[in-house]
Amino acid sequence: MENMTDNVSTKPTKLAGYANGPSLEEVNGTVTIPKEKGFLKNLMAFSGPGALVAVGYMDPGNWVTSIGGGAKYGYLLMSVILMSSLIAMLLQYMAAKLGIVTQMDLAQATRAHTSKRIGAVLWVVTELAIMATDIAEVIGGAIALQLLFGVPLILGVSLTVFDVLLLLLLTKLGFRKIEAIVICLITVILVVFAYEVIIAQPNMGAAVANFIPRTEIMHSGQLTMALGIVGATVMPHNLYLHSSISQTRKFNREDPAEMRRAVKFTTWDSNIQLFGAFVINCLLLLLGAAMFFGKGTDQLGTFGNLYAALQDNQLAGAVASPLLSTLFAVALLASGQNSTITGTLTGQVIMEGFINLKIPLWVRRLVTRLISVVPVIVCTIIYGGNEAALDNLLVNSQVFLSIALPFSMIPLTVFTSSKKIMGEEYVNKRWVTVLAWTCTIVLTLLNIQIVWESINSLF
Repeated sequence: MENMTDNVSTKPTKLAGYANGPSLEEVNGTVTIPKEKGFLKNLMAFSGPGALVAVGYMDPGNWVTSIGGGAKYGYLLMSVILMSSLIAMLLQYMAAKLGIVTQMDLAQATRAHTSKRIGAVLWVVTELAIMATDIAEVIGGAIALQLLFGVPLILGVSLTVFDVLLLLLLTKLGFRKIEAIVICLITVILVVFAYEVIIAQPNMGAAVANFIPRTEIMHSGQLTMALGIVGATVMPHNLYLHSSISQTRKFNREDPAEMRRAVKFTTWDSNIQLFGAFVINCLLLLLGAAMFFGKGTDQLGTFGNLYAALQDNQLAGAVASPLLSTLFAVALLASGQNSTITGTLTGQVIMEGFINLKIPLWVRRLVTRLISVVPVIVCTIIYGGNEAALDNLLVNSQVFLSIALPFSMIPLTVFTSSKKIMGEEYVNKRWVTVLAWTCTIVLTLLNIQIVWESINSLF
């Protein structure tokens, strides 16, 4: 067999090569870890991958499901955001541990430990999940461009294809700088929404009370929105991404103490960043509930109407201003671009891991984005640029992500629960395995229910 140097040709005419090396080989083990023993110094050294993962928990898909959930059902779905975030922390911990201990990402592990047929099915489902994620980015970016610059939706959707240029620029900066840029954009989003929720004056007593699940969530409409929130929060592609970028830190993998340090501080990084994503998602739902719940229309939860409401004294109060609306649109654009970075990296992980195919990032990004743009353009044309129709498409894409999630959760749980794969020290504790399987089974049953109800509604 040819070696990696022979296969990854430097000729500009060759767009594809054979991939059988480390996950994301270009950045694998490139971030040096200092020898300091202090907790904060270690945490800072390992911080970064968690931020890239957290981006997926606050993309435009989260915006429309969380704001829409608040607009339609008030504070009812706060418990769904809490449970989704706790599940996310558990799954991302297992994904990062898999990558550090086995030095394989989830796609590589699936290829190594399952049959070709099962691997092919999982690859197809995961590729569809990435496209569903990309649909949210397309819609969010197009609406942000319309709000900021008055760009028509159909043109804005088309312009999102060119975000590949941003990706090409960022890949030249180095992985650590990409992490820093992502963290800055997350901070912008957090500050914007914290300020806007303060002026919206939500009922915090009702919000906190609804962290305890209520039976009303199981009603048809509420369940659909709840699964949309789950799909937008616990995203399948993040499990593949985290199992890969957790390997970017350079340390002595033959030293047991170094391995334990890597797993420990990668877990700290992940949980801290995901807690930040949890706060942002809570802010989104609080904003939707405080401003729109009980207003007598289902259309108040759209990005455009929220943008307009932030300039409306009757809704936002005396502090309403064009500045607030502009900040909202800037945060929306930042969210979409953040997701673009992580979505493209995940696409590379999946393609190289499942089918050993290596192509340039810009080619991967362009193909995925062109495929994702098609349904959005069709929807835009059919509904005459109606933003509400695009929001419905976005919600449905997030429900699909929820349906696709068990296809990633099952192999992740199987692999990390295997002593043969993980070793005696790093195999899941029994309570972790039981909890992971419980989450998988419950989510699968809820997905079956919502699919069955959707089929019945057609007849």
